[in-house]
Amino acid sequence: MDLGRAFAFVFDDPDWLRKVGLNALIALIPIIGPLYLLGWGLEVAKRVAARGLEPLPDIDFGTYLVHGFRAFVVSLVYTAPLWISNIVAAILFSAVREVGQGPTNALLGIGTACGGLLVLIFLMLLALVLPAAMTRSAVFGSIEAGLHFRAVWGMVRAAPGAYIVAFIASLLTGFAAAFLGGLACGIGIIFTMAYYQVISGHLYGQAYLAGAPGSL
Repeated sequence: MDLGRAFAFVFDDPDWLRKVGLNALIALIPIIGPLYLLGWGLEVAKRVAARGLEPLPDIDFGTYLVHGFRAFVVSLVYTAPLWISNIVAAILFSAVREVGQGPTNALLGIGTACGGLLVLIFLMLLALVLPAAMTRSAVFGSIEAGLHFRAVWGMVRAAPGAYIVAFIASLLTGFAAAFLGGLACGIGIIFTMAYYQVISGHLYGQAYLAGAPGSL
């Protein structure tokens, strides 16, 4: 993993300020803007994964919106266990409140603790698997590619260190982008979060390369 390259490649493009600025403004469009920005970052991941040149992508509304939409659908499928478990938990809590029995409440408490541990483990795995799935979806240009669970897991299993480093670096960059952007009365966050998106894309493109030989 070349962390320095992920942060610096943007500035190799002499037109980087315009590209980052305009794509950041597009991200302000309600609903579709965030999807577009996600797709723009995934285009970076796709280019890195293809071992091609690394020019900063310019505006391509349709292409990047489709990237983002595919990634959104993939994320819905991968996070399905979370929102399904929340629905089930809400139903159980409601039922126990109706009964109001001590032993039942005790069992529910134990179940909640065990469930919380399982959710934590799932979230840790999801943090590694979901970026791999979204990147694969962009690389192959289909939702199905992102939902090829065996191939996605094979990528993560082949290079767990790369995905862990990419996740931590992306997470810390996101915090830094939000903090620095907020210093300018919150206006700067529009720009810094766009920059964060392509950094994350580059990081996960590198992780894809590290894990791809054992997964394709």
